[in-house]
Amino acid sequence: MMTRLQDGVKPVVRWGIGHALPRTVLRAAARRGDLQARLVAEAAVSPTAALSGLFDEIRGHGPLYKGSFAYVTTSHAAVREVLTSNDFRAGVGAGSDGVLARLSEWSASDRLHPIAPPSLLATEPPDHTRYRKLVTRVFTVRAVEKLRSRTEEIARELLDALDPGRPVDLVEAYCALLPVTVIAEILGVPPEQRQRVLELGTAAAPSLDLGLPWREFRAVESALADFDAWLGGHLDRLRAEPGEDLLSQLVAAREDGVGLTDLELRATAGLVLAAGFETTVNLLGNGITLLHDHPDQLAALRAEPSLWPNAVDEILRVDPPVLLTGRTCLRDTEVAGVRVRGGSVVTTILAGANRDPEVFEDPTRFDVRRENAREHISFSAGRHYCLGAALARMEGEVGLRTLFDRFPELRLTPGATRRSTRILRGFEHLPARLR
Repeated sequence: MMTRLQDGVKPVVRWGIGHALPRTVLRAAARRGDLQARLVAEAAVSPTAALSGLFDEIRGHGPLYKGSFAYVTTSHAAVREVLTSNDFRAGVGAGSDGVLARLSEWSASDRLHPIAPPSLLATEPPDHTRYRKLVTRVFTVRAVEKLRSRTEEIARELLDALDPGRPVDLVEAYCALLPVTVIAEILGVPPEQRQRVLELGTAAAPSLDLGLPWREFRAVESALADFDAWLGGHLDRLRAEPGEDLLSQLVAAREDGVGLTDLELRATAGLVLAAGFETTVNLLGNGITLLHDHPDQLAALRAEPSLWPNAVDEILRVDPPVLLTGRTCLRDTEVAGVRVRGGSVVTTILAGANRDPEVFEDPTRFDVRRENAREHISFSAGRHYCLGAALARMEGEVGLRTLFDRFPELRLTPGATRRSTRILRGFEHLPARLR
């Protein structure tokens, strides 16, 4: 009886600490003009370009702005310093002591979560090093280039299935299906289960956000539980019938005679699977929109196709799939000459760093010929640099080039809607006519 009561109370406590309390604090701070709180509020309703003025306001306060909840930085140099420093750990917690910390520990879910250990996003060395080493080999530039021809084939098949004379939602019919098909093949997911994986990943995407309403929080927790259960079944199938895919290799992989535990395996596999398509869906949708709205840049790519790889980096710079990431200071230190006390949180605004005028000339301009476009920080930096960066770049290049080559008269039509998530930035619907 007592156990059932606790199981019913724990989700309420998790929501209160992780969402209700921060949302209340940030709303009050936003009314006082706090820039960090304004960013959280505006990110839910504004495209990245519309946030540029706010990035500049934060930057105007120096390399670090002290918000109500954390330090915030849009400085390219400060963002990179925080992300590469050993004085910071990944993630944002309730602290190591105090009532909130004890309640957070008591109410913690035993389900997988993308920003809770043993996820790669939330662990540090030596565990992080061990997990990452086992996964890295499939995402090397050489390994990804071997996937290029198959990705081109998938893109052509998806476009062949479209009726050029009918309206189409490009997110539903193309942007989502291309990366989920690629990552599913890498991870040995059968074709008949890929739609289910796509649905679960989409439902769980808000799990990265702060301040979720109760109903959405419960929906996300349910999606995470379903995803965990699906993963367990998929891994059991691969144990029984291993293939040449990455997950079969991970199941059998050993480092100094030690393999991943079942929990570590599910956490690593789940993150690679979800991250392998969620952010690329956003990259493709954001790229289609930018190129459609800047026909001169699309014309430059048609005249000079060798610019496509650079164009993908410029898309990542101007409208990155991930807005920000957080770090917790482990000990008293300095960032860009500013003293930061141990236990403090620093929010690094990746999209803001990508528009730092100290690094990028005329930073709001979209320019596929920009010489230093690759200096963006959309893939993070340091030990948590995105494992799938090479794969995302390749899929972005292949997906966008194939689409615009096939349908040069493509036009977006009214009705585009952006995702309501704050951290992940992209389109939920992107209606278009192909010709």
